[in-house]
Amino acid sequence: MQSGLPALQFSQIPGGGRTTARQLTGCMSVGELLTCTQGLPLSTDRIEKKVLLRSPLKRVWRAIADSNEFGNWFGLKFDGPFVQGASLRGVIVPSTVNPEINAVETPHEGVVFDITIEKIEPERLFFFRWHPHAVKRDVDYSAEPTTLVVFTLEEVADGVMLTITESGFHRIPLARRAEAFLANDAGWSMMVRAIGDYLGKAA
Repeated sequence: MQSGLPALQFSQIPGGGRTTARQLTGCMSVGELLTCTQGLPLSTDRIEKKVLLRSPLKRVWRAIADSNEFGNWFGLKFDGPFVQGASLRGVIVPSTVNPEINAVETPHEGVVFDITIEKIEPERLFFFRWHPHAVKRDVDYSAEPTTLVVFTLEEVADGVMLTITESGFHRIPLARRAEAFLANDAGWSMMVRAIGDYLGKAA
């Protein structure tokens, strides 16, 4: 998923534990939603994507808060329902909703993800934690810090504005921080399209 992306140089900010990144090889885009300018400092701690979903709020919420429906468009099969405070395991099962995501997920079929549901506010907020881009079968990620993923739903005149954020990358080990950030940035760009495709087909 990351072929052709610019090399990034990461440096530590004294005292804060955070990092900045500097693009070394000119301007490129990641998916459709991120563009870079040579020498421009980039935030490497937080990803944000927005999508307008032209479906009723209750329908959008079900696609996010029901673990079976979430798994259908995301490409994961979970071992239980989403309940606040629950720790779940999800196995990558390549998406049948979006061929682009299917192609990315197929090499990782069967990889297990651990997630913890942090907070649920019906039809408004859904939080979970996971290990970002934890796709190498021979690596144990359990001792690493997690990132926080937040789905925020806002009912608007034309449907539902969904905002997805993922933060906490500054806590990920430096050796894989750039890879995890860029992979998930590109991945969330695909996923906002995937949930739109899923809701459109289910309508």
